[in-house]
Amino acid sequence: MTQYDRQPSLLESDQTGYPSYRWFILLLVFLATTINYADRIILSVASKAVCDELALDEVKYGYILTAFTLLYTVGFVFAGSIIDRLGTRLGYLLSIVTWSLAGMLTGLSRSVWSLGFWRGALGLTESGNFPAAIKAVAEWFHPRERALATSLFNSGPHISLVAGPPLIALLTLAVGWRWTFVIFGACGLVLALFWLMMYRHPYHLASEVGPSSQPDLSAGSGSSVRWRDLLKDRRVWAIVIGKFCADPVWWFYIFWLPKFLYDRHGFDIKGIGFAMPVIYGVAILLSNLAGWYAGWLMGRGVPDFRARKRVMLLCALCLPITALSGFTSHPWLVIVLVSLAAGAHSGWSANIFTLASDCFPASAVASVTGLGGFAGGLGGIIFSSLAPGFIVKYFGYVPIFILMGFLHPLAIFCIHLLIKEKPSSATIEKV
Repeated sequence: MTQYDRQPSLLESDQTGYPSYRWFILLLVFLATTINYADRIILSVASKAVCDELALDEVKYGYILTAFTLLYTVGFVFAGSIIDRLGTRLGYLLSIVTWSLAGMLTGLSRSVWSLGFWRGALGLTESGNFPAAIKAVAEWFHPRERALATSLFNSGPHISLVAGPPLIALLTLAVGWRWTFVIFGACGLVLALFWLMMYRHPYHLASEVGPSSQPDLSAGSGSSVRWRDLLKDRRVWAIVIGKFCADPVWWFYIFWLPKFLYDRHGFDIKGIGFAMPVIYGVAILLSNLAGWYAGWLMGRGVPDFRARKRVMLLCALCLPITALSGFTSHPWLVIVLVSLAAGAHSGWSANIFTLASDCFPASAVASVTGLGGFAGGLGGIIFSSLAPGFIVKYFGYVPIFILMGFLHPLAIFCIHLLIKEKPSSATIEKV
């Protein structure tokens, strides 16, 4: 048996004796992802108050964003491997606790340097969220359910982006941006306690049912594959290149959309607080629709990898339309176009995340997700942190919106070139 052979799935035979427990686990993952994104969007929503108090211009603000994305990217290199070795329960706990503390300490920032330090610390520690979340889904859900499960927990960021801006705006106006960071960080520490008490690996639960289950505990947490083996696999490179090209679009809208609405269309903090829920409410709907559609295709006999690519192609074709956001002078047309962009990207993400759990065993899922996250973060540094600060200052928003419209089509083209059909999970598809 090779390291890529998939262990028998308890989820396919329901040996755990807890058929509904996986949905409770998904709820915890959803809440963690929601808080994860709430912590990172506080700065963008409260950017005017923070920039005014700390005297930050567009370039310095771009440096702060770069500190987050750079450390977030570096964190992915190690987070996936650490989580595969520690296991989902302890690995996710470590990430939640450390990012919550980093978020709280951001409220102590007194200069561009201290703000950059704590945003970098937040990025480093938040990088564990998606490797752990995807690993949990791989452990608990059948392949046909994974895209839907992923889209459901990946609705967490959208919930943060729907409910978060009004709440962050109100808290910022009521208690200031510093206490806003502290309050949201404390929520993460509370969730970490619930995660520690409640999360169990399905094989461990199966062992509690009785000897009739006879689970194979060797399939549980605590092992991982080597990077050098993963990097020989074309499936890994398909995920890596797809994330590098497409993730910057998401980062761009999170980091720069509020500032774009401030600068170009005259929104104030209250206007931002009520425009963002419209955008990400649409994103939730389209993301879950994409996850459901992939499962529906599989149920009709379409091979899982082909179903993922078909949904990703549909999502990618929506993005060029959204480049018109940089040209129109009508603010609510911008909201409609950006809603489409956020929804299409979310549907894309639900399926590219699931490629890792489709193609690799649970012992490798966090590592593959981490490598993909590293590539996505690297793309984010280049295309959504460093470049926009200079492009916006000297050329305006139009060029960057055009770029964001064509990264997803490039990504699906590269994925199709690298891998046309899913190889056997027991083989390495060499580059």
